[in-house]
Amino acid sequence: MIDQVNPAPRRDNQDPALFGQTPSQTVGPFFHYGLPWKGCADLIGDSDIGARPELFPVEHYVLASPSAKGGVEGEPIVIEGVVLDADGKVVPDAMIEIWQADAAGRYVDGSGDIGFIGWGRASTGEDGVYRFLTIRPGRVDARQAPHIAVSVFGRGVIKRLATRLYFEDEAANAADPILALVPAERRETLIACKAGAVWRFDIVLQGDRETVFFDI
Repeated sequence: MIDQVNPAPRRDNQDPALFGQTPSQTVGPFFHYGLPWKGCADLIGDSDIGARPELFPVEHYVLASPSAKGGVEGEPIVIEGVVLDADGKVVPDAMIEIWQADAAGRYVDGSGDIGFIGWGRASTGEDGVYRFLTIRPGRVDARQAPHIAVSVFGRGVIKRLATRLYFEDEAANAADPILALVPAERRETLIACKAGAVWRFDIVLQGDRETVFFDI
């Protein structure tokens, strides 16, 4: 008989004594076909940089064509980089997001020029490379150097990794309070370098050359 006064302790799948907190799960790999869209890496204009035709069948573009963008003030730039793991191998299915101010140091709030959208998303290809078409940002305040906020998602990454991109030729870097928090020998992992017509910013997830990531 079951003791109605002192029933057996609960032992179903709601019992925290059995399972505790639900563990975090890694994300992906699903970025190539589930999240990017044509033009998603174009913060200005309309190019094939964000389309990544090697990742998406062209017939899918009709489902999410980019909105037309007007003209925008500022210096157009291309940002390009490769995502590497701890062994120096490329990560072919990571996803990168960026958020930045415009050339005047203003973040998009819906009231300005629609030629600049302020946010973009790019997948890495089989070569581990991602690309963005954007403008060089201005200073958002008197203390911070021009920068771009970068988020990284990928297999084995439980939550997004947050970092920043700065420009190698920017004099204001020397007084930036965020860069000052980073040990001098590691600051180069946050600096994009000019390489021909593009700004190169590689992201290393682990290892000796690991990119500096910030707690969020």
